[in-house]
Amino acid sequence: MNLTYPRRQKQLQSLLQKLGLPEKVPVQWHLLDLALTHPTFSAEANYEQLEFVGDAVVRLAAAEFLWETYPDCSVGEFSGIRAELVSDRILAQIADSYGLEAYLLLDRSAAGDIAGRETRLADALEAVLGALYLSTHTLELVLPWLDTHFKQLATEIRSDPARHNYKAALQELTQSYYKVLPEYEVKEMKPIRGNPQMFTAVVKVLGQTWGTGEGGSKKAAEQAAAKVAFEQSKIQMSNE
Repeated sequence: MNLTYPRRQKQLQSLLQKLGLPEKVPVQWHLLDLALTHPTFSAEANYEQLEFVGDAVVRLAAAEFLWETYPDCSVGEFSGIRAELVSDRILAQIADSYGLEAYLLLDRSAAGDIAGRETRLADALEAVLGALYLSTHTLELVLPWLDTHFKQLATEIRSDPARHNYKAALQELTQSYYKVLPEYEVKEMKPIRGNPQMFTAVVKVLGQTWGTGEGGSKKAAEQAAAKVAFEQSKIQMSNE
């Protein structure tokens, strides 16, 4: 970071304070500045490479947290919980809790892209994690604040593993019992005047239909089908 810009320096210091990190921490400021620079702001110097590193960092941080907090969990449970902890939805939620968007340098057109906001925030948070990790090559600047979120979220997920991500929960179930992955078939429904675009999805396991669902996007339709399949399979297993 060019330290001739005191306003940017203060912004980044303010963010670290929000994360609860001490005032004098070994942060490489130019990396943190880069982590909060969207590709639309600078095509050459932006957060894309740090996001790549941060993707691995958040998965490692989640794995370490689960290993230390839930030593009796199976690998399948670890995978299911981690998949949810590192999802764009959760990462964007964490980023939002710190007001990360206010620190992000981006083009006005990107700022107005409401549909891409969740992905944008998740990517930026991963880039910040990458910058903090590369500053020390350890998780010392990551775990103190990220574990707080993981603790609350993991507790919620364990109490209801399908609460937020039925696809991940169904995948864990089929891998554990049948050693296979669910397969999804998605079709766009014929539009009816005045109604929004809709999709229908069918989820199959070992060639058999386990559930169907509808949604306003392909992903939403798959989640709806996975929810039906997961809930019905749990009922069936409890009766066996």
